[in-house]
Parts: sequence; C-alpha cells; structure tokens
Amino acid sequence: MSTREREKNILIESELGTEGPNSSSASVARDGGVKERDFASDCGIKPEILVSRMRSVSLSSKSRTGNVNEETGTSNLEYKPEAWMIPDQAEDRLSQLNLAIVGHVDSGKSTLSGRLLHLLGRISQKEMHRHEKEAKQQGKGSFAYAWALDESAEERERGITMTVAVAFFNSRKYHVVLLDSPGHRDFVPNMISGATQADAAILVVDASMGSFEAGLDPIGGQTREHALLIRSFGVDQIIVVVNKMDVVEYSQERFEMVKQKLGTFLRSCGFKDSSVLWVPASSMENQNLVATPDERLFSWFHGPCLLDAIDSLQLPARDYSKPLLMPICDIIKSQSQGQVSTCGKLVTGAIRTGSKVLIMPSREVATIRSLERDSQACKIARSGDNVTVNLQGIENNHVTAGGVLCHPDFPVRVSNHLELKILVLDIKIPILSGSQLELHIHHAKEAATVVKILSLLDPKTGKVTKKSPRCILAKQNAVVEVVLQGSVCVEEYAESRALGRVSLRSSGRTVALGLVTQIMKTQ
Repeated sequence: MSTREREKNILIESELGTEGPNSSSASVARDGGVKERDFASDCGIKPEILVSRMRSVSLSSKSRTGNVNEETGTSNLEYKPEAWMIPDQAEDRLSQLNLAIVGHVDSGKSTLSGRLLHLLGRISQKEMHRHEKEAKQQGKGSFAYAWALDESAEERERGITMTVAVAFFNSRKYHVVLLDSPGHRDFVPNMISGATQADAAILVVDASMGSFEAGLDPIGGQTREHALLIRSFGVDQIIVVVNKMDVVEYSQERFEMVKQKLGTFLRSCGFKDSSVLWVPASSMENQNLVATPDERLFSWFHGPCLLDAIDSLQLPARDYSKPLLMPICDIIKSQSQGQVSTCGKLVTGAIRTGSKVLIMPSREVATIRSLERDSQACKIARSGDNVTVNLQGIENNHVTAGGVLCHPDFPVRVSNHLELKILVLDIKIPILSGSQLELHIHHAKEAATVVKILSLLDPKTGKVTKKSPRCILAKQNAVVEVVLQGSVCVEEYAESRALGRVSLRSSGRTVALGLVTQIMKTQ
C-alpha cells in the first residue's frame, strides 16, 4: 500500500471508527498547517457507538492536481497559489461567518431571524410596518417578523419556510451570513443545500410543552434530524436557542429540562459540551437576543445574549492554498446572451474579476465579469466567502445548481459510481443490495442504487467484521458501492471534505450519513 493510500485510510477510519463513550471531534493539521474540524456522526443514540475522536495525524499535502483524469485522478501538475489569493492581515474587513439557522418546524426560526435583523438595523421601520400590515390583513399578525424572510406567496399562505433565505448583518466581530433553513420535513433537501455552506449553526427549539418533545421524536422530529445533518456537514459549533420562553413563563426548570434532554442527544451526535452554547430567549418579546434580558430571565440566567454568543464562535480555518472549488448553490439566468450568475460559498482557493473559471460537469470555460458580496460589488472573493459570481462567455444551459466552479487546470472529478463508508441511522427497513435511495452531496442530489454491500465494520475499531453481508441494519457501519442516475461533481473525502460528505435519504427521512472513500469508473 502506498504512503498516500495509508494516510487516506487513517483519515477515513478515524472519521468512522470509535474509541469509546468520550468520542468527539478534534483538529488535524494538514496541507501546510491548515486545520479543519472533523465530524463524529451518530449511528444510534448510545454514546458507546459514537464516531471516534480524530487521531492526531500528520498528513502530507494533498492539493488537487491539474489536468485530472476523471477516472484515475492522476496528473503531473502542481498548484501554487498567487500572492493576491492570500488575504492581507492588515485588510480592514470583518471576517465572514456563515451561520445556518435550523430546527423543527414552527420553532420560530424565521421570526427569530427577522427580529434579529430588525434590531440590528437590517430591516427598516418602514419595511417592518409593511410586513405587520400585510400579516394582519391575512389574520397572521404574529408572522410579521417571519415575513421579512418568507417572501413568497406560498410560504406566507402555508406559514412555513420552504427555501433557504439568505440575509446579512454585522456583529462586533463578524460579518454574518444568515442561512434561514426550512424546518418542515418536506423541505429537508432544501435545508441540506443551505446548511452545507455553514461554518456554525443556531439550533432553535420551542420551549413550549409538547412542541420540544415533538422535535425530538424519533419519527418525524426535525430537531433530531437537523442536528445529525449539520454535524455530518462538519459543523462542530452550535448555539441552541431555547425559544418561546415567554410561553412557559420564563421557567428555569423547563429550560434545564430541555438542556438536559437535548444535551444528551447532541453529545451522541458528536458535539462537545464546550462547543455548545445555550441561550434561553423569546423572539416575540425581544428577550435575550441583542441585550441583557429583563428580570424574568436575568434572575436566573447570566450567560450571553444571542448576539454575544455569535461573537464567541470561532471562525474555521480557511484554505487559500488549494485550487478554486465553489459548489453552485443557485443560478440566476440573464436575459443577455452568454451571461449567467452563480451563487455559492468558496470552499477553497480564491477568484477575482477577469479570472477564467471552469464550470463542471459541463467542462465549459467562462470569464468572471463581476463579483458581488451582500449585493455589493467586490473585486476578490476567497475561501469562506458567500458570493454571487457573474459569468460571461457561457450559455445558461451549461451551468446548473449542483455543479462546481473550479480552476481551469484543476477540474473537480465527475462520476456516478462511488464507494461510500456509511453510518446507518435508526431505520426500520434494512438497506439491501438494490435499495433505491436519494444521495445528497453539497448542492447536488441524485437517485442512487446500492449495487453492492462490500462489508460491515466494527463501530469501535473500523475493521471489517463481515464481508458481503446480505443487508445493513440500523446503527451498523458499512462500506457500499452506489450507482447514481446522473453523474455528480465529487472528490474523495481525504482530498476535499466539503465534496466528500454525503447523506442518503429514503421516504422523506435521512437513513445514513457517509464519506466518499473511492471514486469509481462511471457506469
């Protein structure tokens, strides 16, 4: 086995093996000292079968190489970043923090987002008055703040968020990109697309009697599913907002009960206690959002308000030293021929106006006409930035959501045949060879067929316990081969974590989380 293969196996096994009940994520130095956080995902609810602490491993540089053969990934070019790609430490700009807001339906996510934006001056009093008037006219006065983000007629009619709303505000420390995700189980695919861009997350739970319990229900509880998903995306910092405290009369006993039950579950997902912040709040009564609450909360809670909690988050390391990778979240078609706009977060690398980029999987080259950050023109965007890239010299039909912008000499790989190492969740129906699933990877989703179950793995050691099993049951670890209906842009997890994480869903539920261990010949 080559040195590179041994290193890759150590990395993958560390992700999916376990070392006991204290398993958690840890840092790994790689690619010239850049540190990233790993995830430890749940394969059940018991801590003893959790994913392991990431072992401290020194990995050699694994920058993607140029002129990549899609089938083998081989090349003879070496990437070297240009000077402008590395940010100037003296640059007077707030660091960008991409913050996903997730949680069970009706927990108050959009109302919380709208109230926060209004308090921070991102929504004017005139706009707020208009939202209040429109909400009252439809007999939904309490939805006024939510309507600042839920703008479509269908979202307002149904009273739920259906797509990921993007908003911006500045805290003392960060320029925050707020990704307000849908909580309804019918729109989990949209939530996945938005939350894959997150650096950290706010998990909103409803403190009221019965509502919190519904969110944690094993069947249909979106608090549970959202926590698992954001952990699998690599998010290891989370703020839990226990919302609607006014409904339970700001009861400390209720808050502590929520904290105890949900805290146990979050630990089972791989979140460290030190990386979870708890904030009791009321969006409707503006308690503990941007300032110290009144006596009803302050009499027993002396922790940070939500805005201070956001400032206490640590910014993940950005990788400027690798070639450009920007999964395309959305496209905006232009009336002008040969022009199209793409939206997304730069995973690695940097771009600037005038640069040439390769659009995958169409393999078309385009020129960056302009860049926008928060609807404001900018000249350069770097790893971690959430931007709109306006392209010219390419037709609309060559750019799709789920594609990837990359360096012309360093294309991302494309395949429909993958080997995955998966963690099966608490499922009722076993996964068999021939099972039809839906695979989600960054902003792409494709129908997938399990064509081969290669092995079952020991959840503690990651070693093979059985070869070619007939099926995979709940809470088991396994290696499988899947063939997708269409090809996706993908990298092995050891090469790119953002493009090597997958989730598998069936019948509206997430059934497994996994990592791409091998990209196989397209079928």
